[in-house]
Amino acid sequence: MAKQKKQRYEGVVYSTADDFDYRNTEEIQDQDTLPNEKQRLRVLLDKKARKGKIVTIVDGFVGKEEDLADLAKTLKQKCGVGGSAKDGEILIQGDFKQKIFDMLLQMGFKAKSIG
Repeated sequence: MAKQKKQRYEGVVYSTADDFDYRNTEEIQDQDTLPNEKQRLRVLLDKKARKGKIVTIVDGFVGKEEDLADLAKTLKQKCGVGGSAKDGEILIQGDFKQKIFDMLLQMGFKAKSIG
């Protein structure tokens, strides 16, 4: 039996109103991207649930997914490795914590090294 993905609505189980419109909580509005000086990014290392492989995480980005993807692309190119970006978080494969921290400071971000 295959698992089905359930849609989640904001506490509404049933409505008899003909003009009622369910608001799906999975629809997230894109926020305007904050300037680099106002971003508060956290840089940390993680290897939990990754089969022992280390990844560098840049967390705390506030803005549009396109801008997050652009920042991730720049960081991946400078480090010469792969990674991904989604939900305000950038994953860079490998231990590049100090290098990414320095790059973010040069770009004008407020960054904090964790751990």
